[in-house]
Parts: sequence; structure tokens; C-alpha cells
Amino acid sequence: MDHLDLPPLSGAAGTVRLPGSKSISNRVLLLAALAEGVTEIHDLLASDDVDRMLEALDALGVRWESLDEPGRYRVHGAGGPLPVKHGDIFLGNAGTAFRPLTAALALSGGHYRLSGVARMHERPIGDLVDGLRQIGANISYKAAEGYPPLVIEPAEIRPGGVVRVGGEVSSQFLTAMLMALPLTGVETRIEVVGELISKPYVEITLATMARFGVVVAREGWRAFVIPGGVRYRSPGAIHVEGDASSASYFLAAGAIGGGPVRVEGVGRDSIQGDVRFAEALASIGARIEVGDNWIEARAPTSGRLEAFDLDLNHIPDAAMTLAVAALFTDGACRLRNIASWRVKETDRIMAMATELRKLGATVDEGDDELVVIPPEVVRYGEIDTYDDHRMAMCLALATLGGTGIRINDPKCVNKTFPDYFAAFASISRPVPVIAIDGPSASGKGTVAARVAERLGYHHLDSGALYRLVALAATRAGVPLDDEGALAALARELPVRFEGGRVLLDDDEVGDAIRAEACSLGASRVAALPAVREALVLRQRAFRRAPGLVAEGRDMASTIFTDAGVKIFLTASAEIRAERRYKQLLEKGMAANMAGLIRDLRERDARDAARAVAPLRQQEDALLLDTSGMSIDEAVDFVLDAAGAGT
Repeated sequence: MDHLDLPPLSGAAGTVRLPGSKSISNRVLLLAALAEGVTEIHDLLASDDVDRMLEALDALGVRWESLDEPGRYRVHGAGGPLPVKHGDIFLGNAGTAFRPLTAALALSGGHYRLSGVARMHERPIGDLVDGLRQIGANISYKAAEGYPPLVIEPAEIRPGGVVRVGGEVSSQFLTAMLMALPLTGVETRIEVVGELISKPYVEITLATMARFGVVVAREGWRAFVIPGGVRYRSPGAIHVEGDASSASYFLAAGAIGGGPVRVEGVGRDSIQGDVRFAEALASIGARIEVGDNWIEARAPTSGRLEAFDLDLNHIPDAAMTLAVAALFTDGACRLRNIASWRVKETDRIMAMATELRKLGATVDEGDDELVVIPPEVVRYGEIDTYDDHRMAMCLALATLGGTGIRINDPKCVNKTFPDYFAAFASISRPVPVIAIDGPSASGKGTVAARVAERLGYHHLDSGALYRLVALAATRAGVPLDDEGALAALARELPVRFEGGRVLLDDDEVGDAIRAEACSLGASRVAALPAVREALVLRQRAFRRAPGLVAEGRDMASTIFTDAGVKIFLTASAEIRAERRYKQLLEKGMAANMAGLIRDLRERDARDAARAVAPLRQQEDALLLDTSGMSIDEAVDFVLDAAGAGT
């Protein structure tokens, strides 16, 4: 699937059980591989990053088995350096696997080549390599200096003493050194050069190492001492916490969409720094509750989040969610100290600025900060994800602005959360849609307009759109064979349907679009694929709070397949012809009953035989035959189906 269309939401509430933490999962796997004994792991994350680590461990001679329940694995530790001494290891874009494995393999005395996807080869690793070279590691770059792919050869390791590691680019360099140096068996002091970023992730490393029997002494965030004579030992069994970074999307949904939304799997006892995202939400007005293993978020009592100016160095991944939450605040928001975004799965500062602008925000991009000024109304956008799972997940929150969006390359979420969109849907309250399909002249337009008026919903007359494109093109001087220009026009068509009237740029055009020239023009533009695709998106854009009544011939089958109420409204050809006959006479136009009946039957046959979205009652649609009904009776039927009858 190359894209996913997300509907506009009117709110969010519910409970989500989080998948295991990616950061903890890959740390636990590597330490279990290096440890003495067998480790049983529970709640291991199912994701691309973890799959790359498992594949690598298998290739390096570490035996593991997937057990009889999801997320449960058994790892047979090597009791020291990795046993296989030759390997060509591909790690995709998994930084949490690439950096620690680089250090572990440098101390394993073998010949290895480590590579990844193109983006991984753009992510710096020089500070880690420099640190490893200080103890004698033999590592070379195969392409650009300071970047993967890497070649590791056997070397005479000189353990002990002091190793200096840069801390300003990624905390994963320090994590990799901390996890690997116990393999030397000699006391080693690591000193951090520069300001250490993402400190909470180092806390995860130290806590996980302690579970495997290695306790690191520390001097604040400047120095760490790995004791000599220690070995990793299996704790027997270990449980992986839920992913606190993933929790941020659902907590933000509760804070924006009303809530309550509860995430289970992290809480006050979590070892992950990203649980502090809840504190950031509370600081801008969200109502937060925290339990031992859960966190819950609700919208502010005022209904809108407050503008903010925050240093987010301590929660760099979850900070991305705040960038999208800024769309729903009451003023300009500044996200500071986020330079590490630029060396993640993509340049996240650039990417986030680009995508938020598509949604109507005004964004200023700095070297290590982002300033977001929210729009008056979040608008539709086709979101590019840059092969970055967090871009896809956090930008889904934009739908809480009551506007649908399209997520390109949605499968990128497989990196950490393959079931993300299903989980997000489980707490979502989509803007309701009543889809009314049916044959020509069945009365669906009149019924739809009256139902929309009764409910206070928006109204879409889809059948008029191709005529409107032809009319708008004629008025703008756009040739009816200029597919690109027509598609652009269709995508932004300034049309409204109100009380049975059709308004184009506030000009009532109901009669104009039924003129013969407009009909001919509609046939020409309808044959252009780009126009058809643009009008699919334009029709979906009518779905706005508080709700939509959409009528046409493929509303339920193609445009709004998730509509909560689907009606197939029909009548006999004779009754429909009689209604059309009366309409034509009222307009002073000539009409022939037999000809009208014949034309309607022929049109029904063509519509039913269409290759794309043929006209037929959907399995989950209610049949409404209005042959013997008044308009008021038909309206009452639809309202009753929607649970809004009197």
C-alpha cells in the first residue's frame, strides 16, 4: 500500500496497550547474547529494527528461539564475545542495532562488514569509531569518512584506562561503549566529550546492564566507570516495558481530542525518559493522571492547549509529537535543543517543517529548533514520511483538526509499531458520514439536503462535481484537455452545497451546471484519470465536523467506505421518470415520459456495468425504496437509521 487515507476525527478516547520499547528490546537482545546462561524475554517488540538485530545475532552464532506466545523469546548467551568470526551484516536503518553491534564486534576478534540502507550510511558514527580506536579497535570506513558502511578487522585490544566519546551527536555512541566494554574484563573509564544529549536513553542502558549483573559507577553525566572482572549473567527472565515514545501519540490524542485516552505498559516506575512527555503535556494544559503501569490524558478544561517554549533535549523522539500538537495550541510554539533530529532516520527538523506547512502552519526552522505558529484551521495535506516511522505516527494526529490527511508510505511504521494505525483507529472518533447511493433521479439529492439540514451536517452532491470542474475551467480559461491544470482546479474547487443550492465561489450555479455545454464538458473531464483522483480527494475533504451527508453513485462503495450509515435509495424507473418529468415541466422544458423511462433504464444498466465502482447496493447498506414514499417519509427513514429520528 503506497498511501493511507485517514478520515477527519471529532475526538479520541479509549485505551491502548503499548508494544514493547524498541530501545529496551534491542539492548536486552544484545546483552542476552553476550551473557552467560539462557534468557527468556517477554514482550519483545515485533518490528523491523528488532528483526534486524535478531537476524544479526543468528548470523553471529547466537542461538535464539521464538516461543509459543507473541513477544516471548529464548536467547542462549555466548558468555562473552560473539562466537562467529566472519560476517557481512545488514542492519537496515536500525540505529539501536548498528551502534551497539559495532562496539561488540570490534571487541570480538573477527572480520565483519556492517552496512544498512542509504539513510543509515548518512547517519554519523565517527565519534563511536574514534572511541573504539582508542582501545585498539581496527575499524575502517568503506565510503565517506565518519559514516557507515564499516569494516571491522581483528585487532590487539588495549583495554583499561580512559576512553573519550563524543556526546553531542547521539547518546547511542556512549550506550554502545558502555554495553561492549565489560567484554574486556578490565576496569575502563569513559569520559563524555561535549554536552551529552538524550540522557534518559543512557539511563535505560545503565538500568538494563544492571539487570544483567554489571553495575556502572558514574560521575554525573561526565564520566562512567565499568568495573573490571565483571561478566554479563542472565537474569533468567526479563520483561520489556511498553514503548514510551509510542505512548506520546496516544497521550497527545487524548490531550487534543478530549479523551480520556489511557496507555498501558508504562507508568511512574518506567525506566524510559520519554514518559516525561506526559509532564510536557501537563505543562501546556493537558490533564494527566499516572499509575504504576499506565498514563492517562485528557484535554484542558479550557479545551485548547497552551502555546509553549520548551527545551526538549531530554525527550527528542517524543518531542516530535509536540511539534504536531502545536497545531492545536493558542499561539506560537518553540521546540528548542533538538539538533539530534537532524541525524535520525531523516533530517527531522527539515521534514517536520515541510509537512506542518502543508497543513497550514507557519514554521521557522533553525539549526536546533523549530517554531510553529498554528493555522486557524488545519487543512488537508498529503504527508510524506521520509521512510521515518515517527513522521507517519505523529502526523496522524493532524486528523484531530477535523480534516482528513493522506499518509504516503504508511508501512514505514513497521520499524517500531506495525499495528500503529489499527491502534490509532481504536481510540479515534471519526467525523460521522451518512452515505446515500442510488440511481439517477431517485430523489437522493433532495433527501440528502434535507437530512443534512436537520442534523446541521455538511452536504455533498457528488454528481455535480464534474460539471462544476467543467464550469470552473471554462470561467478560468483552462482548456478541457489540460489534465494537470484541471486536476489542480478540481483539488481546490471552491464549492458548497447549502439548502439545495450549489455555490461556486459564492455564486449560485445550480442551473448553469445543468446546461448542455456543461454536461459535455463534464464528460470530457471525467475521462481524465488525474481529475478523477483529485475529485476523490476533494469529495473526502467535505468530511468535516460535525458530520457529512454525501450522496451520489459511489459514496459507500468507493469514497466513504467507512461511513457509519449507508443508504441505497432507489425507486422504480416509472416513478423516477415521473419525478423528472415534473421537474422539467416546472422549468419550462419539453419532456417525453416514454423517452425518460427508456433513458433511465439504459443509464441504470450502464452504471451497474461500470468497471470501476459499479452502482449496486453494498452489503452493509440499508435499502430505501421511495416509490411509495413522500420526501418527508424518506428523510425520517434516514434519520432513524442514523439514530437521530424524532
